[in-house]
Amino acid sequence: MNPAAASPLHMIDIIRKKRDGGALSVREIGFVAAGAASGAIPSDQLAAWLMTAWLNGLNLEETRALTLAMRDSGEKFSPARLGKSAVDKHSSGGVGDKTSFLVAPLAAACGVVVPMISGRALGHTGGTLDKLESIPGYRTALSLSEFETVLMKCGCSIVSQTPALVPADRVLYALRDHTGTVENPGLICASILSKKLAAGLDALVLDVKTGSGAFLRNYEECEFLAALMVATAEAAATRTVALLTDMDQPLGQAAGNWIELVEAVNLLRGNRPRAIEDLRELSLILAGWMIHLGGKSATPQTGYQLAEAALADGSALAIFFKMIDAQGGDVAVFDDPAAFHKPGATRVVEAWESGIITSMDTTALGWAVQRTGAGREKAGDPVDPHAGIIFYKRRCAHVEAGEPIATIYATSEAMLDEPEAILRQSIHFSKESNRGAAVALVSRVVTPEVAAEILAGCDSGQ
Repeated sequence: MNPAAASPLHMIDIIRKKRDGGALSVREIGFVAAGAASGAIPSDQLAAWLMTAWLNGLNLEETRALTLAMRDSGEKFSPARLGKSAVDKHSSGGVGDKTSFLVAPLAAACGVVVPMISGRALGHTGGTLDKLESIPGYRTALSLSEFETVLMKCGCSIVSQTPALVPADRVLYALRDHTGTVENPGLICASILSKKLAAGLDALVLDVKTGSGAFLRNYEECEFLAALMVATAEAAATRTVALLTDMDQPLGQAAGNWIELVEAVNLLRGNRPRAIEDLRELSLILAGWMIHLGGKSATPQTGYQLAEAALADGSALAIFFKMIDAQGGDVAVFDDPAAFHKPGATRVVEAWESGIITSMDTTALGWAVQRTGAGREKAGDPVDPHAGIIFYKRRCAHVEAGEPIATIYATSEAMLDEPEAILRQSIHFSKESNRGAAVALVSRVVTPEVAAEILAGCDSGQ
């Protein structure tokens, strides 16, 4: 027996090793995850370790070990009794990204089951759970037996991590949000996939954001993250594909909590506002891949067509409302969404000059949304369900000075000025008539084969 393998581990030694550029063993990674889950490792040491991992990176082996250790840090869900392929979607985080509320019922309507374990607001991005909890009564914290019951009844369920499900990630996720250690491929990969793999998925579709609103702004880093997640999930026997998608502007018009749900339900009701065509299109593309990987269509294109039919005939809307009701939510609030929406303060922001919108700093716009009260400064802070921003103008649009460009909904009058100031600094105009080239909504599809090519050409210690 190797004496080193049996010697006691100490967190300070692991911190120092990673601080000095060393690669951690599977045993050392497992010790960190277990200590985070149990509370045996204090938060200051976990925060220090996160910073060393952020600064020096996690190689491919470390990332895989952390993902599996976090997955195995608590209970796991098995969808075997549901009798259908279990497929999910996850986004790496964006502004106004509400596709979960569309793809889950769309895929469920087409014959797969969608056990979706989601997160809360992180950094400049909103949280799926925070948005759903703006529905009165909606419960995100279900036991695994309750989770299974909802899935059997509805075909999809969107829930949070319980204390027993992926507890290591619950602790580390909250710490990353207020220690400046969010934007790291290995940590992002392990956090996302530990939750997804704990749900016992057969297949997974990843939406990896690119551009000014992505956690990783460099396109090559986004490609690396996509490849890392695909390779890691595939190694855990989960069929996976990643789509690199545009986040150089908010997705759709609404960014907040309740207002994002309203926008998603508007599409589920069969409406097709031109201003949110990007949200509709991306949701159908993602759902098409979910349906395909779940074995319900021969190609992702056929899956797209099936999802579009489920949107048109109302079956996806019925499933979404059925899920809300099954998890204690009051579906009646969607009868008159405007009447339910009661922000503390409202301000319409008018364009401060005329011209073409040439670019948006979407990360900054995400922070503007957070400062309305829709996000949180630190773990545990409450969020305002009615706060957020509606963006009326898109990139490449021509705007006249004095024309409404956004509406800010804030918790109080005092919380209106900072978001407006950020908007004015983050949306850029040009007097030139050239609107610039259109940016593809999906720039690349990373299959397992493509992932292997990307990783072979990269330093796995990024």
